[in-house]
Amino acid sequence: MTKYPLATLEEYGYKDTRKLKKVLLILRKVFVSIIVASLYIPIVILLLQSVNSSSNINQFESFTLDWYFNMFANRSLKNAILNTLLTSFIATLLATIFGTLMAIGIHALSKKKRAQVVLLNNIPILNADIVSGISLMLIFSLLLPVFPYIFGPFTLILAHLFFTMPYVVLSVLPKLKEMDPNLMDAALDLGIKPYKALIKVIVPAILAGIFSGMLLALTMSIDDFVISYYTTGNGFDNLSIWIYGSIGRKSLTPSVYAFSTLLTLTTLILLTVYQVFIKKGKKK
Repeated sequence: MTKYPLATLEEYGYKDTRKLKKVLLILRKVFVSIIVASLYIPIVILLLQSVNSSSNINQFESFTLDWYFNMFANRSLKNAILNTLLTSFIATLLATIFGTLMAIGIHALSKKKRAQVVLLNNIPILNADIVSGISLMLIFSLLLPVFPYIFGPFTLILAHLFFTMPYVVLSVLPKLKEMDPNLMDAALDLGIKPYKALIKVIVPAILAGIFSGMLLALTMSIDDFVISYYTTGNGFDNLSIWIYGSIGRKSLTPSVYAFSTLLTLTTLILLTVYQVFIKKGKKK
């Protein structure tokens, strides 16, 4: 009986890719590290500058919290911060209410009409900020003969409502799709009035989407510059416009870094609360 030598795995076309996988794993870790560093290094630098006793960003003298305590010592900065918070909170509240109602209305449409309305809803998101800002400015300018002092907090809030509400709609719609389609009918069959069914049945079922949209709308509103620049007036400036006007001047104080750091920490806390809320909802 003739014995033939056994064929090796390489002769069957097998290739050892263990070294290649190790190289790819290292490259993946390097790329992820670079991306994470590019995202968070600016935040870390901002944090360091907020506790730097020197107003010179090129040197770190000593640790201090004075910029946090003296945040409202500068009158113009104080007004800019208050204007920013006032505009963003009102615009976010209105965008959350109207965006949720709009999403519920869109969800009730037929599939074809729903797609058309969603496309219209996405236009303010996809549109360039400068185009939206100039367009809104022209619309508000048409009202100047009737309301000479219309530019200011009123126009700024309306402009922020215009570009933040679509984000709420897009956040609520997926939750409506996950909801039982017979939930509303079941509530009405039990004798609940439509508006009570909406508040007590529908809203709790999509609360996670509403909170997500609200947080996204607040984030987009609080740091907007381009649209705000074209739609404000009469000395009503938010923080981004104030910083733009203070660049290169002595009025730019490191207290801005302190406020930005607090804003970042607040956003991080809200995101953490949102994640905890989502996990509890999934467990139920």
